[in-house]
Amino acid sequence: MRRIDLSAASWRKSSYSNSDGGECVEVSDDFAPLVVPVRDSKTPHGPALVFPAGGWASFVAAVKGGRLDG
Repeated sequence: MRRIDLSAASWRKSSYSNSDGGECVEVSDDFAPLVVPVRDSKTPHGPALVFPAGGWASFVAAVKGGRLDG
């Protein structure tokens, strides 16, 4: 597996995130259309998960469509 250098990545939070900094994930669009890195906003220097862009898009669509509500 190829290692991706995320040291210069630009990160963004969802517009649905609250301003107190709790329980948010950040994503980087810098590596599109190949992959989407995702990290915990509370630990920005911690590890990131890197998903194939298509898989991430399917996940986001499922969340928006309510298909993951339990």
